[in-house]
Amino acid sequence: MSKLILITGGAGFIGSHLADELLNTGYRVRVLDNLSEQVHGEAAKRPSYLHEEVELQVGDVRNPEDVKKALKDVQVVFHLAAMVGVGQSMYQIKDYTDVNNLGTAVLLEALIENPVEKLVVASSMSIYGEGLYQDAQGKTYMECERKLEDLKEDRWEMYREDQKLEPIPTPEDKNPNLSSVYALSKYDQERLCLMTGKAYNINTTALRFFNVYGTRQALSNPYTGVLAIFASRLLNDNPPLIFEDGKQKRDFIHVKDVARACRLAMETNEAAREVFNIGSGNQYTITHIANKLAAVMNKDIEPEITGKYRVGDIRHCFADTTKTRELLNFEPKVNFEEGLLELATWLKDQIATDNVDKASTELSTRGLTV
Repeated sequence: MSKLILITGGAGFIGSHLADELLNTGYRVRVLDNLSEQVHGEAAKRPSYLHEEVELQVGDVRNPEDVKKALKDVQVVFHLAAMVGVGQSMYQIKDYTDVNNLGTAVLLEALIENPVEKLVVASSMSIYGEGLYQDAQGKTYMECERKLEDLKEDRWEMYREDQKLEPIPTPEDKNPNLSSVYALSKYDQERLCLMTGKAYNINTTALRFFNVYGTRQALSNPYTGVLAIFASRLLNDNPPLIFEDGKQKRDFIHVKDVARACRLAMETNEAAREVFNIGSGNQYTITHIANKLAAVMNKDIEPEITGKYRVGDIRHCFADTTKTRELLNFEPKVNFEEGLLELATWLKDQIATDNVDKASTELSTRGLTV
């Protein structure tokens, strides 16, 4: 009989695509998900996109009984359950710490009593804070942070002694620089899993996801991925809102590539106790992303550059994928243009509530935008 695999948070965006990938390659899949209203809406019912062969257990990763039940007869665990959102994490501190940190601790205590062959935990590029930089002489800088006085003067880039630094691909050995509660909680998830896995001989791998995009994102959630937020705005004929000057650079990777990378991490013996960047290795400015999405959605709407800084945001970060290519034998297959066209086709049948203005007000009233 094929292996039974548990995906925590598996009814969501990445988890449901991972379930498809695993089922298509011969595995059995169980999902533990609390069907959070922020992601799944008020109905909190099984998503129509979740594969019919997925065994869905509605429960909470913070509940030891739910976790124990979900782990019965399981050989592999993908831990994806988490609250996601840099801005929201800065004022819903208890909620993010509760779900992300405590939820992981509950899962790990259950795994000590019910060991599995493999644990793969979803980490995040947010733990890097700023990406890696270098100066004109080729010296690299791991510890970079912008000054508030510079941000207030719209001086967005990174400088050392008035010399502008250039962003370069960020490798896994860059020191973490945790600039938000969300980033801290993801680093905690990663370290807890690797530490516990080593202590109890559970083959554990952490995957640092960069900006994941594709179908099934929660369009009405204003704290989800930037492309989904932009899509929600455009579907409602509103301009995408962009912080700073729109020239900040990010790495975008398609969700189907992420699902395949997850499977490879599970199947590759050399991945044990390792951390991997899961990104495309490409870099795009946020303004470019907004314009490309509007074009494929046939929306003649220019993004609105706010010139504001959001506490917890970073300037540039994109992945060095060398280690992932060499150890996981992973190369992204979906190019960005193809992925956007697929997303645009899916969006035609979607209805989104634009909650961005509400979220922006939440941040502003708490002094989290400058």
